[in-house]
Amino acid sequence: MSHLAPLSPDLQQRIEALARQAAPAPMLSQKQIAQLKEEIRALLQEKNAVLVAHYYVDDQLQALAEETGGIVADSLEMANFGAKSDADMLVVCGVRFMGETAKLLSPEKKVLMPTLEATCSLDLSCPPDDFARFIAQHPDHTVVVYANTSAAVKALAHWTVTSGNALQIVRHLSERGERIIWAPDKHLGRWIERETGAAMLLWQGHCVVHDEFMAYELEKLKQRYPQAKVLVHPESPENVVAMADVVGSTRVLIQAVQELPDTQFIVATDFGIFYKMQQLAPQKQLIVAPTGSRERQCSSCAHCPWMAMNSLVNLKRVLETEDQEIHIDPALRERAVQPIERMLAFSRRVGLVK
Repeated sequence: MSHLAPLSPDLQQRIEALARQAAPAPMLSQKQIAQLKEEIRALLQEKNAVLVAHYYVDDQLQALAEETGGIVADSLEMANFGAKSDADMLVVCGVRFMGETAKLLSPEKKVLMPTLEATCSLDLSCPPDDFARFIAQHPDHTVVVYANTSAAVKALAHWTVTSGNALQIVRHLSERGERIIWAPDKHLGRWIERETGAAMLLWQGHCVVHDEFMAYELEKLKQRYPQAKVLVHPESPENVVAMADVVGSTRVLIQAVQELPDTQFIVATDFGIFYKMQQLAPQKQLIVAPTGSRERQCSSCAHCPWMAMNSLVNLKRVLETEDQEIHIDPALRERAVQPIERMLAFSRRVGLVK
């Protein structure tokens, strides 16, 4: 295994600064929430628009997506759902790469987001020009990039993957004898490498949420809840993943809460996922894994600052103004959509998506 040098201090500082600057959704009264939902429903119907929301956004947005015929899902199923929809407009509640992926698969549709400022630390950590130079140094490698990347980075790749299909795709490539460049999440990359035995060069990005989960504090929490099963997303540090009873994508973790007989779960991923977990297993107790300690305060505190920018307020506004639209150059789209379509074809073949 070989690793690229760590991210430059300047880039890391920029990512941290953008995370601090992310403005969370405003606090609303129940009356305001009800009125906004009613107005948004009318706008969705008027514009033949469908709402697709990620598991990590606010509960009210997830509920509204389901109530209006949209979907709450991971990034792969969000884009897949949008591509199959007969809506004229897709409104993506999540972060920017999710809006870009939706546009890549639905170029004929108008794709809006509540705010285009909602980005992702993994996307930011993989600048296209830097990544292109790294690829050029290893021309004999197959380039596999996580969905949490820009369209420009996807255009450099042979395959795009999600945490839900990465193991199967990388194992498939490894069995064919291919050597792999992986970007951008180093923790997810190490987990995939360990699980598959693939030869991988790892880019050194990380998620600001998952990187903060702490093994020492998690061990103390387990002592307080000895019967609790530990569920961990593989974007988390290796020593946290090692403590898990279940490791997997958002969909895998939701299924674990729903299907395992246990009644308590410590969950190491963004706590936005609790909405869907509680909806499917209301009798289960969910506990947020620790992201801080006496020595270090958390920055994300288990919730993505950019996911938190999505709100009923800016959702209504963008449906009125249509000013937060995703645009992708057609020439770039032609290249960027190929690794996604390759991923979807493989995922359908092995039964991961319909």
